[in-house]
Parts: sequence; structure tokens; C-alpha cells
Amino acid sequence: MNDVQRYGPWALVTGASDGIGRALSQHLAAQGLNVVLVARWRDALATLAADLSAAHSVQTNVLAVDLADPAGVTVVEEQTRTMDIGIVVLAAGFGTTGTVLETSADEESALVAVNVTAVMRLAHTFASRLVSRGTGALVLFGSIVGWQGVPGQANYAASKAYVQSLAEGLHGELRPFGVDVLAVAPGPVGSGFGPRAGLDLGSATSPDTVARSTLAALGRRRTVVPGLQGTFLTAALRPLPRRLRSAILSRVIAGMRLRSSASRPAAEQTLGCRHGG
Repeated sequence: MNDVQRYGPWALVTGASDGIGRALSQHLAAQGLNVVLVARWRDALATLAADLSAAHSVQTNVLAVDLADPAGVTVVEEQTRTMDIGIVVLAAGFGTTGTVLETSADEESALVAVNVTAVMRLAHTFASRLVSRGTGALVLFGSIVGWQGVPGQANYAASKAYVQSLAEGLHGELRPFGVDVLAVAPGPVGSGFGPRAGLDLGSATSPDTVARSTLAALGRRRTVVPGLQGTFLTAALRPLPRRLRSAILSRVIAGMRLRSSASRPAAEQTLGCRHGG
């Protein structure tokens, strides 16, 4: 695994209360980095912060904010202004499942606020800070569904297409200044995302595997697809025409949704949810 300490003493992780964000926070702390933990759930963050400090003797800083609210993004920017943060991991996000006729416009707007607008603002803010330091790393989370439109997850897939494109562009812009940018494009991941989005992800990749793959690729690659399932799906779909990839993934999502619906009472079913804080 990479020596992440070369980037500096502090890392910032959004979506740190659950899933991939939590796993990355744990791995960064295990390698001796102090961690700013960002998510909505203060109690979960406080517990994680205490665990990291006790296990690894690192400092932590908890920022309990909602990144769907521009004021929450501003809090992150202001509270970290004087901190020597070298790694920025933007793992917060959530998904919705269902057609445009089934989902809520308010929920889809919130998805764009978290998955796109907050990512853009924080990437913009920290890109300037990392360049000023002369070194650093920026990690953005796309998805394999972001490489084509996906009926049944149209808005979510579009949000991840934006993040993938943004990361690729920033990689070229910031590399001359000593800043590494990595796009992470997971397949199905076994975290709180699936149940909350109304999907049964089956034998999904673990958040720990995603975290390990992410840190191993940092500074070495432009994009990484963690886990065997995501790698297999990517290799199988890549040669196909875009329209066929879209149709196949739509059927995959529909199957996950059907299995999820069959396993839960109707009162517990939902089409959209927050993920990772």
C-alpha cells in the first residue's frame, strides 16, 4: 500500500460515517494520518473519532454537516481553512432507484446537490489549497454506472458521469503542480447504500476492498475500478456499444430492485436514500 504520509499530516474524508468513507478513514488513520471526519450523523462520527484516536493515536476533527445544504459545504471550507490537509477524499453521496415517473424531483435535486454540486465546490476549494502546498491528493468517487446512461438510475448514473469527467480533467490540470487526482469507479459495494436505495446488491465488493484499492492506486493511476465484480463487469461491458451497455445495466438494476422488494415488507421499501453520511 502507498505511503500516504508523504502527502501531509491530515486527511479529510466526506461520507465518513458509513461504507467506503468509514473504511478509508480507518485505513488512513492506521497509516498515521490525522483525519477530518465529515458526515451528517454526529454520534456516529464521534464514535468513529474515538475509535481511531484510541487505536492509532491520531488526532480527529468531527464536522457534522449536510452536504446537500450549501451552508454545510461552507462549514467544511471554513473550519478547515488553516489546517494542513494533504489528502481530500470526497466519498459522500447517495443513490435513487426508479424511473423519472416514480422518483421525487426534490430527492433527485438533493442527489445532484450532494453528488455533483458539493463535490465540485469542495474539489475547487481544496485544489487551490493543495496546489499552494505543492503536494496533495484528491480522490473522487464515480461508479461503473457513470460510463453510460442507465434506465432506472438515470439521475444517479448522470451524477457519476459528471464526477468521472471532473476527476479526469482535474488529473491533467493539477498533476503539473504535484497534486494527484484519482477517480474511483466501484461496482456494487456492500454498504448502507444498497438497502437505502432499495437494491439487493448480492455478493458485492466490501468497503474495505475499495479502500485498499483506492490507496494502492493513489499517485499511480488516473482511474481505479476496485474489486473483482466491478472489474469483471467493466471488462465485459467495455467492448459493447453504449446503447447495449445501458440496456444490460438497466436489467441488472431491475433485478437488484426486484430481489430487494421481495425480501422486505412494503412499508420498509424506498426508492432513494442517503449514503455515507
